[in-house]
Amino acid sequence: VPVTKPIVHTEPSSGVVEYVGNITLKCTVGEGTRVVYQWMKNGKPLHAGPSYSFSSNNATLLIVPVVKEDIGNYSCLVSNPVSAMESEIIAPTIYYGPYGLRVKSDKGLNIGAVFTVDMGEVILFDCSADSNPPNTYSWIQRADNTTHVVKYGPHLEVVSDKVAQKTIDYMCRAFNNVTGKRDETHFTVVVTSVGKNINSLLYKNKSFLGHEVLSINIIAFYHINLLSLTYDIKLKNMFMFSRPEADYRKAQTFSGHESALDDFGIYEFVAIPDLASGSRVSSQSVPASDFVPGQDMLSTVYEVIQHIPEQLQQDRQQ
Repeated sequence: VPVTKPIVHTEPSSGVVEYVGNITLKCTVGEGTRVVYQWMKNGKPLHAGPSYSFSSNNATLLIVPVVKEDIGNYSCLVSNPVSAMESEIIAPTIYYGPYGLRVKSDKGLNIGAVFTVDMGEVILFDCSADSNPPNTYSWIQRADNTTHVVKYGPHLEVVSDKVAQKTIDYMCRAFNNVTGKRDETHFTVVVTSVGKNINSLLYKNKSFLGHEVLSINIIAFYHINLLSLTYDIKLKNMFMFSRPEADYRKAQTFSGHESALDDFGIYEFVAIPDLASGSRVSSQSVPASDFVPGQDMLSTVYEVIQHIPEQLQQDRQQ
């Protein structure tokens, strides 16, 4: 026998408070044999879990305890070998909150719980929190260790040039009259002319900033020239030496391409501490005939580079 459209009954029907009440959903079918029950939530099959349990034939769904996350669209799908039908959607009423209380403003600078506004500005604050049913809001001002309510409702308007103090402490309180829960957040309003002060400071110090930048450029130029001079002196006190021919045949280096050996050979740059001491150059140095006293560094490097590849080419031909 084909199944008829199922009907879902909710208990209680008036809604429940999270963490306090439970929900029972019962699925009934007028006609049909060998009926199989499947519960759906938001269009997806619902399985047993910490909050969900089912009767022996799956015709009844128990939600214990109820939490905000249980809010959704529930339905019952019934089927047998010859037919299938789904019930109308049921959305149980769950009361919760307040959660995520926060205060926002339409203008001014906000850093953490401090709102900075310019003198003469009118700033509008908005207090909101997630809750069902909607919260009731109250704005409380704190001063001299006392508090008093200045306004009810989600919005508060502060006229900065009419406040008696330049720093005012406020509190927004949200209350859910069904769950019996409340939350509150504190913030501070600072009335200042910070924007005007910054512009004035920049204008007065415009010439000073120009001199400061010029001084930095001069100092940087001096250091660059000093480093360049030092580097030039060091270059003039360096000499280039090559290794023995036996070392060239064994060596392998890589400097920007596959093998620098094919182009120039291997070189060592050695600084001689004292040229006037008369110490002899070692057997691994460039021959004396290749070195000309007082010769420029660039020409010395050029001679060594031209000299070594000729020897290597002769060795390879042999």
